[in-house]
Amino acid sequence: MNEAQSHFGVLYVVATAIGDDEDLSARAKATLQAVSLIAAEDTRHTQQLLSHFGIQKTLLSLHQHNEHQRSEKILQLLLDGKCIALVSDAGTPLISDPGYPLVVAAQERGINVVPIPGACAIIAALCVSGLPAS
Repeated sequence: MNEAQSHFGVLYVVATAIGDDEDLSARAKATLQAVSLIAAEDTRHTQQLLSHFGIQKTLLSLHQHNEHQRSEKILQLLLDGKCIALVSDAGTPLISDPGYPLVVAAQERGINVVPIPGACAIIAALCVSGLPAS
C-alpha cells in the first residue's frame, strides 16, 4: 500500500464483495488486514466478512444516523497518523451508502484518500444483460 507522504494517516475507501465474500479482491483483503481501524456501515455485517478471511480488526460504526459525529472522531485518528478503511455492507462506499462527509472533510484537511476498487453491480448486470457493452 502507498502511504501518505505526510505524517497523516490514509483513508482507504474499500469496495467489498457484492453477494459472495469470495469476490473480495486480494488488494481489499490486504488493505483491511493492514489498517489500524475499519469504519463500517454495519459492524455486524463487516465482522462476518472479516471472520470469513480470518482478519481481526477494531470496527467503528459509521452509518446515516451517526455519520457527522463519528466522522470527527475518524478524522482525528487520521490526523494522528492512523490508517483507516471505510467499508459499506456491499459494494463501494458512498454509492447510496454513508461516507461522503468523511471523505470531503479528509480531503479538506489534506488527508490522502485512496480508493480500493472492487465489484460493480451495474457493470456485472450489463455484462450478462445481452445489451451491447461497447
